[in-house]
Amino acid sequence: MRIDLHAHTRVSDGTDSPAELVAKAAAARLDVLALTDHDSTGGWDEAIAALPTGLTLVPGAEFSCRGAVPGGSISLHLLGYLFDRQAPAVVAEQERLRAQRRSRLQEMATRMAADFPIDVEEILAGVPADGSAGRPHLAAALVRIGAAESVADAFDRYLSSGGPYFVRGPHTKAPDAVRMIVEAGGVAVLAHPFGNRRGTRVTPELIATLAGEGLRGVEVFHPEHDERSRAELRSLATDLGLLTTGGSDYHGTNKTVALGGHLTPAEVYEELFAGATGGKVISA
Repeated sequence: MRIDLHAHTRVSDGTDSPAELVAKAAAARLDVLALTDHDSTGGWDEAIAALPTGLTLVPGAEFSCRGAVPGGSISLHLLGYLFDRQAPAVVAEQERLRAQRRSRLQEMATRMAADFPIDVEEILAGVPADGSAGRPHLAAALVRIGAAESVADAFDRYLSSGGPYFVRGPHTKAPDAVRMIVEAGGVAVLAHPFGNRRGTRVTPELIATLAGEGLRGVEVFHPEHDERSRAELRSLATDLGLLTTGGSDYHGTNKTVALGGHLTPAEVYEELFAGATGGKVISA
């Protein structure tokens, strides 16, 4: 089985609609795809309605978090799968995060508009009403006006932490987010913990803390993990009793990675969702 448990649509910071995403997943010969837009479940219904025969959809989301490390805290992401999207805590937190993401986008865009010929309102209009605003929306605007060669170039030059237009994003405390996902009947997996483009990486101690709160797995097979990182994470997962997942982190044309470029082993997939009670996988 070909199982990709990490993909985004334009409901957050991808470039495909949910319907386009599932069509491309089928064309890529995937058997299972997880839809994990940032802080939003707004793409679920469209993806389910357009689901091609032979493809199984895992409804999910990627939660924006911060976790404690020596000397302060770091940004990290949690993948939540098969949680009850109507759970009051989930609804309230996702609404808060999306509102603050939009405010952040407006603040960063306003800063950029002082130096570049961009339209702040036009950028904001490109974010769906139930969608999640992100820096790729700003990066795409910089590419359109020729101020950056690509989305990655825009991040490197302008939008990453320490860049001239960077504003820290909203977050949930990581232990709280794990508990929230689990209490909503879902499964929590730590996304790209050793990602090489994200500054200080997640510490083993923090992963152990999250495991104590109910974390079920760590995303090992990811475009930003080299073989050394994968080996470290596999060893740590074994020690903590966590499962090892994989996903492409597909964002359409906003990233170069293809759907199905990084996969979850079939035996892990079966075990990962065995205890989920908040939702179910969907097959056409």
